[in-house]
Amino acid sequence: MSSTLNILKPSVNNMTVRIFVRAAGIDVEEVDVWGTTTSPEYVEKYPAHLTPMLEEDDLVRGALGESCAIMAYLCNKHGLDRFYPPDPAERAVIDNAMFYLIGTLYPLLTRATYPALGFPQYPGEVGTSEADEAMKDKAVEDATAALADPLEVYGAFFIGDKQFIGGDSPSIADFRFAATLEFLRAIDYEFPAWAEEYMQRMESTLGDAYSEPAADVRGYIEHVRSQG
Repeated sequence: MSSTLNILKPSVNNMTVRIFVRAAGIDVEEVDVWGTTTSPEYVEKYPAHLTPMLEEDDLVRGALGESCAIMAYLCNKHGLDRFYPPDPAERAVIDNAMFYLIGTLYPLLTRATYPALGFPQYPGEVGTSEADEAMKDKAVEDATAALADPLEVYGAFFIGDKQFIGGDSPSIADFRFAATLEFLRAIDYEFPAWAEEYMQRMESTLGDAYSEPAADVRGYIEHVRSQG
């Protein structure tokens, strides 16, 4: 049975799953769908018209979106306990870290970085309103400043004195968190020392599984910055 992973290479959401499938040794066909996610063909498959999006015949709808959901599904399907432990208490930590990222950290990160990256912001954000440039700049500053608190939650609570959120080895929550941090390079964010060490540890542990997808994100960031 074939598996197709629809991706946008500059995206850290997509980088998350691209790291995972490489680290897990799962054979998928990656298809870059840049510029086609709102096409009738894509929307028919996945009305949310987002990426990453996994296509497999075994899926109830034939398609599955959201990086965390895709990784959890593939772990459950392939018995990848090392990335998503079956013990309820251990799995709860992984889920907690991913849900906290999606609900708290990532919304702040998008407000802080998307303007610099040239990505469209979400409806209802200051950046999509008729506010003047000074107000939009202030919104970016406020979001950037607010990142320190949720980041410290990861350093103090989810990672603590361990190597990774998953303990001694990376979990799917680590793939999501480390990839997300890559976007902060777009705004010269001053990482706390533990975060820099954590990112280096992730890349050295995973090798090409991390570096290859990261190169696409980093290349895009460098390109955008060179245009400024």
